[in-house]
Amino acid sequence: MFTSRNGKLKRTWTKRMSTSVKLPRLPIPELRTTLDRYLKSLEPLLLEEADSATAYESAYTLRAKWADEFNTGLGRTCQERLKALDRASPHNWLDDNFWMKKAYMEWRSPLPVNSNWWLAFQDDTQLPISESERVKDSPRYTHWQIQRAAWILHRILEFRSKIESQEIHPDTTRTGIWLRESTFKMFNVSRVPQVGCDILSLPDSSHPAASSVVVTANGWFYGLPVISRSPAAIAADMTAIVHDVEQRISSGEKLVPVGILSSSNRDTWAANLAHLLALSPSNEETHEYISQSLLVVSLDHTLAPLTIDGHLQSIRSTTANASNRWFDKAFSLIVDPAARAGAMGEHSPCDALVPSIVAEYGIVEGLDAAQFGNTQSSKEWRRLDWVTDDYISNQCTQAQEDAEVLMENSDDRVLWFSEYGADWIKGVAKQGADAYIQMALQLAWYRTRGVFTATYETALTRMFNKGRTETIRTLTRDSRAFVLAMVDSKETDEQRLTTLRRAIQTHTSLTREAATGRGIDRHLMGLRLMLKPGETSLLLEDPLFARSAEWKLSTSGLSAGHLFRGTGFGAGFEDGYGINYLAGPDGIKFGIESKFSSPHTSTEGFQNAVVGALRDMQRICLSGHAMVGEVSSHL
Repeated sequence: MFTSRNGKLKRTWTKRMSTSVKLPRLPIPELRTTLDRYLKSLEPLLLEEADSATAYESAYTLRAKWADEFNTGLGRTCQERLKALDRASPHNWLDDNFWMKKAYMEWRSPLPVNSNWWLAFQDDTQLPISESERVKDSPRYTHWQIQRAAWILHRILEFRSKIESQEIHPDTTRTGIWLRESTFKMFNVSRVPQVGCDILSLPDSSHPAASSVVVTANGWFYGLPVISRSPAAIAADMTAIVHDVEQRISSGEKLVPVGILSSSNRDTWAANLAHLLALSPSNEETHEYISQSLLVVSLDHTLAPLTIDGHLQSIRSTTANASNRWFDKAFSLIVDPAARAGAMGEHSPCDALVPSIVAEYGIVEGLDAAQFGNTQSSKEWRRLDWVTDDYISNQCTQAQEDAEVLMENSDDRVLWFSEYGADWIKGVAKQGADAYIQMALQLAWYRTRGVFTATYETALTRMFNKGRTETIRTLTRDSRAFVLAMVDSKETDEQRLTTLRRAIQTHTSLTREAATGRGIDRHLMGLRLMLKPGETSLLLEDPLFARSAEWKLSTSGLSAGHLFRGTGFGAGFEDGYGINYLAGPDGIKFGIESKFSSPHTSTEGFQNAVVGALRDMQRICLSGHAMVGEVSSHL
């Protein structure tokens, strides 16, 4: 629990806690219910594979037999083991034992693109001069860049303080508890590479960095105290930091860009970090300072392209600015010389919705010029330098080359669909916006690939103590029927609309189950991890069990982000897509990422398919209204 050192604030905290609600414990679903729902999720995949009704029935019956055997045999044993584990767990069976390792820490892939999320902010309309004027002379750093960075940081810290004091989102609601706990997970924490399985650093409120941020500029790192300081004071010290960087560059000081090492394969980074820490105790101090700091502020010396896509890719990181990052950090604020800003973060401490809520608070009020006066630097900032050798220098060169391949292969773009949005979907089509968009993505996928794929949508289990996420399996028998009706020229719009409504109803039911602790994927993972060496199950060893969770279409909706130009996360498979979206009142914003290296994907092609799907779905919904009108006119 995070508490304030301020006595008055602490008394307020204690008083409010007495009226707080208590979140229930994450349940373990009934085994038979999970197995039945799992079998149902296989139906569209089995229909794809079967060349006849008989073949489908035979394949389904076999899986049903394996499920029955699992239910009465080994599965029941695993269920009891899971219950015993839950009884011994302080919070719940999932979060205390499995989730961080299996979902994040055991992954060995580089964090950029693969695990980090990214947000590109709207421009600050309060800046008194235009973007072109701000960068007219193409300086490495600008006055407006520093002021915007200081202002957004000030606002983010204000949000953190108000959450801590419960001035906003108090513990009187379940959402308040979830948001407070989740918000503090994104500060003062960093992922730490280790061979085989990473760990998260543990916050230490007594550490000097606990009230500081790390500022990166041109690949150099600096520590800057920020708590209880004004935007002007923060800006003055940031100005002093970039002046120090300029002097180091002009004097010919050679930088070994250690930050780029955090972009590497996790085992490679673990080995390089161990080498760094063995070189000098000061390296241990620097790494600990970065880990314990509130967050990272990256002042980029390169301009992001003027396009939305270019800005988004710059925030995600490019080969030009990758060494000016610490990819392990849970939250990094990024600002370029034109004062274009965004954020990037490591996904494991909390889900991306949380930093998007914090970031939106940071930018909802534009820069207040009155807050910035002629303030002098406090000189409390410090260099965070590394002791390096030839081995580390060579490893940095290799890491830069690897990052270049990784980032240039990422086809990351924004789609703003402005023809209609959530208001029309809810008011005219009379459908839930999220399920409606999911059906559009199913249709777009099929039209571009000609086959169906297992689809992941994130559901938050935030109503439970230490809840994180569950999977909504969007591909269902009903969503498949809808897509096939849309591509079958023999079907009428009335028939297509009927299948759409049925598919949306099914998806809405699955969403409700997932959010209320009745999803299947976390439970199936827990059961599988309860197997002891030598124990086997035909159900869990079935190749279709693995294929049903190959999320080549990985999706997530955002409930925050109206002030973001774009958002993004990476595809989980080489031939898949990573998609997040926000349904605004009058439009829908999509962030879509795929890989240039795959001949089966194209972000631009998928964008076009999404637009076509949304237009066709609107047309059949409107035709349904027309048919209702015709019937009414004859009554």
